[in-house]
Amino acid sequence: MMKLRRFLARTISETVAGVSWLRPPADGLRVLMYHAIGAPALGDTLGLFSLSPERFRQHMALLAGWQQGRIVDFDAVALSGAGCRVAITFDDGYLDNLEVAAPILGELGLPFTVFVTSEFVRLGKTGFLSPDALRALAALPGAQIGAHGANHVALTQCDQATLRNELTSSRHYLEDVLGREVRTLAYPYGAANRRVRDAALAAGYQLGACSLAGINSLERDPLLLARTEIVSFDSARVFAQKLHGDWDWYRWRTQDPECL
Repeated sequence: MMKLRRFLARTISETVAGVSWLRPPADGLRVLMYHAIGAPALGDTLGLFSLSPERFRQHMALLAGWQQGRIVDFDAVALSGAGCRVAITFDDGYLDNLEVAAPILGELGLPFTVFVTSEFVRLGKTGFLSPDALRALAALPGAQIGAHGANHVALTQCDQATLRNELTSSRHYLEDVLGREVRTLAYPYGAANRRVRDAALAAGYQLGACSLAGINSLERDPLLLARTEIVSFDSARVFAQKLHGDWDWYRWRTQDPECL
């Protein structure tokens, strides 16, 4: 069923996107969401969230040469300002973000942020960043580290005590490992609502990203930022469409957490 929905979405977007390059993209902040690059992604039975290194390089080369917007660091974003700004982010903290994605991004001079699940690091989960690898990643030019919860659970399903622990323990652990402040967050599974947003603010976060599709205007809550999901079958054409906002209508599948 999910494959059918995505096929229909792609067909519709291909149909309506013919004029993409005839108009500039919308003003605002577009946050790209990647996961694994090369290795299998966690729980990804459909193979959607692990891009091949070749496809990822294709996307990044297109982005590096893009003339209709500018690439910004998620950790220092401003929702105000003219033009389209694009931030590159990764969820979960896969080891291949360091070994595969980072060299490509470094070669092209593109900044990026990796949102890390802290218990995966602390427990040495296979396929994910270790403490040493996390420090090595954070030391790279253009790299920033954000939090992704402690145990990768849907925060909207947590009681208040568990929610508080997921947000604070992950941030504190990452800060201890890195020796620097962590102030950004991507909600696991993109699951957020006003209660989760308020808990994130209380835990010291300044920016938070959910799974709502679309671009972020000046009026958008900085702790409930929308993102643009990038998946394994996104060709260069589809990637360009997503940069231009041709897939933003896909936000119908997710209720805006600002309303929850």
